[in-house]
Amino acid sequence: MLDPDNKYYKPDWAPSENSESFAVRIMKAEEKKEPSESHASFVKKEYSVDDYVQGILSNNRTILAKAITLIESNSKKHFDISQQVLNKILPHSGKSIRIGISGVPGAGKSTFIENFGLFLINKGFKVAVLTVDPSSSITKGSILGDKTRMEKLSREQNCFIRPSPSGGALGGVTRKTRETILACEAAGYDVVIVETVGVGQNEIAVRSMVDFYLLILVAGAGDELQGIKKGVIEIVDAIMINKADSGNELKANAAKSEYESALRYQQPFTKGWKPKVITGSALFGKGIEDIWNLINDFINITKSNNFFEERRSAQRIEWMLSLTEDLLKIKFYADEEVKKSIQSFKVEILNNSISPSLAAESLIKVFFKSVSKTLS
Repeated sequence: MLDPDNKYYKPDWAPSENSESFAVRIMKAEEKKEPSESHASFVKKEYSVDDYVQGILSNNRTILAKAITLIESNSKKHFDISQQVLNKILPHSGKSIRIGISGVPGAGKSTFIENFGLFLINKGFKVAVLTVDPSSSITKGSILGDKTRMEKLSREQNCFIRPSPSGGALGGVTRKTRETILACEAAGYDVVIVETVGVGQNEIAVRSMVDFYLLILVAGAGDELQGIKKGVIEIVDAIMINKADSGNELKANAAKSEYESALRYQQPFTKGWKPKVITGSALFGKGIEDIWNLINDFINITKSNNFFEERRSAQRIEWMLSLTEDLLKIKFYADEEVKKSIQSFKVEILNNSISPSLAAESLIKVFFKSVSKTLS
């Protein structure tokens, strides 16, 4: 039975009067339409290497996002394709300023990055933000909520935000963050910001892939932070004491003096650059321009003394060695002979028939023997 407005179908047993008390309605199906050319392109599932390359170089953000997903995948097929793509876009990368940002939870990193990113976009820059969310050690899942925390910035046409799970990687930085940086640079982003999970000795991981490293702290956080400060301070190029507003200015200035004093007694991590400490309020935009001026001074100084390129070169070598370790680990645990031996050694270890160290050494021998057999 068709209703008077010709919009809904009602079963024969439905009340004849138009009443909202009858809640079940069956919508009339629309005629199937052929997908438009643009829609067909959007839903395309398989891309060739050239599709990825052209999409990245033309700053197609959909294809850039898909390429990063490919880079982050542990699939052998995806790895092979991503490496071909990276080799082709490599000549178009390396032209951005890479900034690492870290800080204690609640220090206001996301607020700072959003306002800093908007500041840069207003100056005509294109900004990529790579944020890393901690993965659960149990479920391996992540919330990936950084885009939600940077609502205004995520709406900007000249900004690309990519939240990624840490996957338990060292320092809370995804294993493929370096490749992601290259992809963003090839897409034309002038400034690439890498936000890490937290602070600690393992933040050296992000230090090894950026030019400038900023640590964001808050005044009056308490002595519980003392155990993690020193290791991070040794590698910073600048410290921002955030939330210097709403009556917290005195505490912020006191904290600034404390950190400036601490920095005087340590060797600067960057040749020719003395780390700076400033106070500010990311929420109210205070200190944003000061940080950008510091970064510009830093780039000018390190380029004039050739340390900028020296560091980039050292980072590429370190990248190669890091990837070699990762690949060896993947190949080791994927080897069928190793898989079998692990199971048998587990039983022996639990029965106290063999020590864990001897079992580990034996597993290495099993792997080498398996590789030799494959090569012969």
